[in-house]
Amino acid sequence: MKMDKKLVIPGDFLSDDVKLADEGTYVEDGKVFSSVFGIVSMNKQIRVVPLSGKYIPKRDDIVIGIITEVSFSNWIVDIRSPYEGLLHISEFPRRIDNAEMSKYLNVGDSIMALVSDVDESMKVELTLNDQRLRQIKDGRVIEVTPSKVPRLIGRNGSMIAMLKNETGCNIFIAQNGRVWLTGKDKNVDLAVRTIQKIENESHISGLTERIVKFLKEEKGLTVKERVKKTEEEKSGGILDELLDK
Repeated sequence: MKMDKKLVIPGDFLSDDVKLADEGTYVEDGKVFSSVFGIVSMNKQIRVVPLSGKYIPKRDDIVIGIITEVSFSNWIVDIRSPYEGLLHISEFPRRIDNAEMSKYLNVGDSIMALVSDVDESMKVELTLNDQRLRQIKDGRVIEVTPSKVPRLIGRNGSMIAMLKNETGCNIFIAQNGRVWLTGKDKNVDLAVRTIQKIENESHISGLTERIVKFLKEEKGLTVKERVKKTEEEKSGGILDELLDK
């Protein structure tokens, strides 16, 4: 079974074969329906990739969080979810006193953390006790829709590998849709523009080919040409808004 991808809304009928139901679907009266607003993919299974939605934390996810509060024994962390993350003082990679917590992590600081546990009440526990994890002190952090993370990574990491190679940036994509980039400013700027394009066009077929073309064109533009192109794109967007009214 193979069908071109199309946009669906919750409740749309997808199939009579309940054995093919996968993520983003539900079964009722022996039929498969979409449970989310998104793009349906019908290949070996029926799956609907949501076009929007909050990040729902799962154990072993690596997330980029922002400290929002320092309590007696926990840092409260924004993880772009309806649920806050809790980083207990014992999960910091070195032994510290409660009175010194703000010296190590304070409100506004960004961290790369691991979701160590999520209980039935959605209490989300985080840890920094892993060599991969750390406080983020340099570079730039941007946000993308969490559901677009798999598309940004690509099959077997193909998209992100190409992006790193073409921009010369170090790029880490967290499961909660925050992306940490380090590199030369102009390279990071290019990576950000490319990521935004991937996010905006992830539901359209032929994405990889368009991104390859986009990167080639962007890298060939002079600064003056890039400024002109940006101004033209903004003007075009304003015109489109006026025409839509």
